[in-house]
Amino acid sequence: MHFYGTQSVNGKGHLTIGGVDTVDLAQIYGTPLIVYDIALFRERARAFKETFKSAGVQAQVAYASKAFSSIAIYEVAQQEGLSLDVVSGGELYTAVAAGFPRERIHFHGNNKSFMELQYAFDEKIGCIVIDNFSEIALVKEIAESRKENMNVLIRVTPGVHASTHDFITTGQEDSKFGFDLKNGQADEAFRQLHDHPYIQLLGMHCHIGSQIFETDAFRLAAEALLDKMESWRDEYGFVCTVLNLGGGFGIRYTEEDRPLHPSAYVDEMAKVVLSMTRSANYPMPEIWIEPGRSLIGDAGTTLYTTGSMKEVPNIRTYVAVDGGMTDNIRPALYGAKYTAVTANRVNDAHEDKVTIAGKCCESGDKLIEEAYLASPSEGDILAVFCTGAYNYSMASNYNRLPKPAVVFCENGEHRLAVRRETYEDLIRLDLSLQAVERGAVN
Repeated sequence: MHFYGTQSVNGKGHLTIGGVDTVDLAQIYGTPLIVYDIALFRERARAFKETFKSAGVQAQVAYASKAFSSIAIYEVAQQEGLSLDVVSGGELYTAVAAGFPRERIHFHGNNKSFMELQYAFDEKIGCIVIDNFSEIALVKEIAESRKENMNVLIRVTPGVHASTHDFITTGQEDSKFGFDLKNGQADEAFRQLHDHPYIQLLGMHCHIGSQIFETDAFRLAAEALLDKMESWRDEYGFVCTVLNLGGGFGIRYTEEDRPLHPSAYVDEMAKVVLSMTRSANYPMPEIWIEPGRSLIGDAGTTLYTTGSMKEVPNIRTYVAVDGGMTDNIRPALYGAKYTAVTANRVNDAHEDKVTIAGKCCESGDKLIEEAYLASPSEGDILAVFCTGAYNYSMASNYNRLPKPAVVFCENGEHRLAVRRETYEDLIRLDLSLQAVERGAVN
């Protein structure tokens, strides 16, 4: 059985996280409950930063917070000296509420609204990553009307196809993101931006996908961007000061996954950039990366309480839990796989093959098709590992189920980071027919 971070088993045979008994957590906070191992998040953040430092490379490590966005996790990211990648006005608002340093906030997204861009200017954030020609026009309009400066990066698609699921591949030519390097779009975006009086073009950005287990694709992407940087220098005398190579570093969801250590990805990036800039006599740019899943993914564990069970003779046994696709849509969305353990009886033999089903009214609401548990019974506490990324952030209220609570554990202590939604929360924005008839608009 593979444990993550500070996970262990105590004398009661219970799973512990950050030195805290998960059975106790389930009793205190209820289930479903997402538990974060904050020490593991800190460890990963420091590993990325230290690898760049050891390579002698100036860098920013930005937490890609779409993986999990909350005030408390932004506060931890700030404590660790990370920068922050946000992709919406809502994530930016959360960062502002957390007091995150504005100069270390980078704003992404393929369809930023005029209001979101104005908000970015209002907060004087560190950088906008420009994704398309419409956005160029909007950023110019805002900058010129206010006579205010803004740093920008051009997001490009380098034509690199990473080995991952098609739904989370973003670096190929056929992508909704960025300017294509091969068809001239990136060059046209550069021409529209590099000489603007209020826009400071820092360089380029790319992101080739998610849950990637090899370094070849990152090397190819870096080489493509560096070639373009050299051509802009030779033709226009422009030198990029920032090269953002994105994120997408894989983690271990199951025993089948073979992720590399975070340092392996960073080492390869630094090696390519150092080599190519030296051979081209090009000033070394600051490298930015945007790990999200690889910082937070395996730091999260979801606790459920098991309920009904159904045996279908000669086919399978279903074990239902009190959550499902409302707190983890990934298995239904693109077949994501997970590993689970019976948290209240970790030391018992996990030999019963079952399907872990959610409680939503959908046949496809199955969290794990083939899980091995310790002779399941109603009331067990089930722990599903590696639910820290894209679980709470993609949670919904389908079937009017409240979103789960989130707890941070570290050094034997636990604290509530996001409270559990109540039934009252579910109807807070609802209007009665009478209110609608009165013409309510807000």
